[in-house]
Amino acid sequence: MDTTRQLTPLDRFLNDTQRALDTVFGAPGAQRPNPSRDVAQIELDDDERRHASGLMRINHVGEVCAQALYCGQAAVARDETTRAHLLAAAQEETDHLAWCADRLRELDSRPSLLNPVWYAGSFAIGALAGLRGDGWNLGFVVETERQVEAHIDEHLDSLPPADARSRAILEVMKADEARHADHAEAAGARVLPQPVPTLMAAASKVMKAVAYRI
Repeated sequence: MDTTRQLTPLDRFLNDTQRALDTVFGAPGAQRPNPSRDVAQIELDDDERRHASGLMRINHVGEVCAQALYCGQAAVARDETTRAHLLAAAQEETDHLAWCADRLRELDSRPSLLNPVWYAGSFAIGALAGLRGDGWNLGFVVETERQVEAHIDEHLDSLPPADARSRAILEVMKADEARHADHAEAAGARVLPQPVPTLMAAASKVMKAVAYRI
């Protein structure tokens, strides 16, 4: 007899609430080792450290938003396979979140003060995307991850040359994001119509400008 307990809507609500609190106010742990663990720590000057901190704060915000997007999409996904795909990707994003938080501490910096706002807005966007159906749900994953890949490339070019520890983290993050997008495409993602990708890019640009400083 199958004794597997099916989650009720209340169970899922409580799980989503706990994940939100952990993401925004807690210190989620990574399941994989930090990619920078064996990279030498090189002292940065004040300008380099300030710039690296701003970039890693943007990446931390990106991971907060990714958690919220995936959880919002999973909350309304119609197919259990799609929901499992989204939650598996969210778990890897938790690794990224923890690694970025570690690097911010090493740089004597902090996450964005607006993380509760970023999370709430991204969860709502994810839920709205998911309500369109699983094909659009997965299409949103693809577009999100491709845009994240692009901004990680920008950060890899912009990081201070001496900041090898941040670079090691971002390189693994980029590979993970590409894999998430590839898996979503293979699972039946639909291509998002314009102006959705353009609006997503514009919102991301605003987030990056604000999160760099706040």
